Amino acid sequence: MSVFVEPTGITPADVVAVARHDARVELTEAAYAVMARSRGIVDTIEASGRPVYGVSTGFGALANTSIAPERRAELQHALIRSHAAGIGAPMPREVVRAMMLLRVRSLAMGLSGVRPVLAQGLVDLLNNNITPWVPEHGSLGASGDLAPLAHCALVLLGEGWVLGKDGARMSAADALHSARLEPLELAAKEGLALINGTDGMLAMLLLAIEDAGHLFAMADVTAALAIEAMLGSERPFLPELHSIRPHPGQADSAANIHRLLQDSAIMDSHRDDLAHAVQDAYSMRCAPQVAGAARDTLEFVRTTAARELRSVVDNPVVLADGRVESTGNFHGAPLGFAADFLAIAAAEVGAIAERRVDRLLDVTRNRELPPFLAPDAGVNSGLMIAQYTAAGIVAENRRLANPASVDSLPTSGMQEDHVSMGWAGAKKLRTVLDNLTSLLAVELLAGVRGIQLRAPLTPSPAGREAVAAVGGFAGEPGPDVFLAPVLEQAREVVAGRGLRGAIESSVGLLR
Repeated sequence: MSVFVEPTGITPADVVAVARHDARVELTEAAYAVMARSRGIVDTIEASGRPVYGVSTGFGALANTSIAPERRAELQHALIRSHAAGIGAPMPREVVRAMMLLRVRSLAMGLSGVRPVLAQGLVDLLNNNITPWVPEHGSLGASGDLAPLAHCALVLLGEGWVLGKDGARMSAADALHSARLEPLELAAKEGLALINGTDGMLAMLLLAIEDAGHLFAMADVTAALAIEAMLGSERPFLPELHSIRPHPGQADSAANIHRLLQDSAIMDSHRDDLAHAVQDAYSMRCAPQVAGAARDTLEFVRTTAARELRSVVDNPVVLADGRVESTGNFHGAPLGFAADFLAIAAAEVGAIAERRVDRLLDVTRNRELPPFLAPDAGVNSGLMIAQYTAAGIVAENRRLANPASVDSLPTSGMQEDHVSMGWAGAKKLRTVLDNLTSLLAVELLAGVRGIQLRAPLTPSPAGREAVAAVGGFAGEPGPDVFLAPVLEQAREVVAGRGLRGAIESSVGLLR
């Protein structure tokens, strides 16, 4: 497939397609036209000798330093080299690819004053599978993601590093030579336009949105499995109980759980039992309230990211009427707040899942299941330590949920005296979501074990699909086994789309 970059921008699906599925990128004729028109304005201004930030002056705290015409191209190259000052392990390939596409998108909107060849250079890197080596540390989300984007831009100059096929670092010059690409020479304004944007934090946020949407649906699946295994009630999930508190995410989550619990002999076995608990614990009964609030948070984050996808995040910008104006649109606060908010929500989805796991394993609360779901408890420990692992991950997510966006530090001689920390917020959000995948994997395994131990009672269609998926590698409850590989495979089931697809084929699409 191909993604076509228009002056009107691209979609979140386009970003995922390029970042994760190596879709080909093409600039449209309209994008070429608006970039050429914008560049013409910059050329006119430069010829006039009028001082303009980033065109004929230095950067940041050096904004009042005039640059001679014969040194302005040198200025742009020096900017890229000096700002490619990151350190640490390389960012994942998918993040770097998304970041480059988003910079192409911003340039192609025709307000950055660059030649079309600059955007085409980034497109060529993407289409030739050349991924710059971008260190994880360097961005404060101040004038955007300066250092990470500079590491990408440096590759266009035939300098810096790229990720080799084996993940090792290799020379950018060698990579360009192998792809028969020529290094670019920058003109006035172009170095600044390559690095002054929120593309890194937006890239991570868009990929996180894709992952969170799936994980929040899977959280309803694992919650339903745990509730079914613990002989919980389906009544708290009736639609009329959620219409009286009309949070849309809560209603969707409750509808999912209610549907997932239908047609279950396990549920039927205790529906009319007078000894059954009048009310289930909060971790069961309030699952939609927590997961639903996370869904509503995700909708806010989607809205923020969608606005950013329509935005020009550069400084200065070249307006159609010929003015070149300084802006603060590169500041990452909107994305930093969104990333922090979603990390908090995702951490709580994982925290309540761990509470259900603990309840499933506790013989005093799991309604006649064996201790730690081990049929021969004592000799065997069952899933005891899997819950330890989950508890440790919950604790880590609580630390990561501490907001990065309140942690501004001044830079650039106090010119950039408030920064967003949006890069850090988005990066830790990805870790929180990866941790959530692990937590749901533990709950998936525990829920399936509990359902298996309710035999000969048969589970819901969703339960049957889960038992079939997990039982294939985890087997039946019995003597202890090496559990780490089982948990890794459970993680793959949670992260993948196979189990969700099988369940939806049985019960209908989940909200």
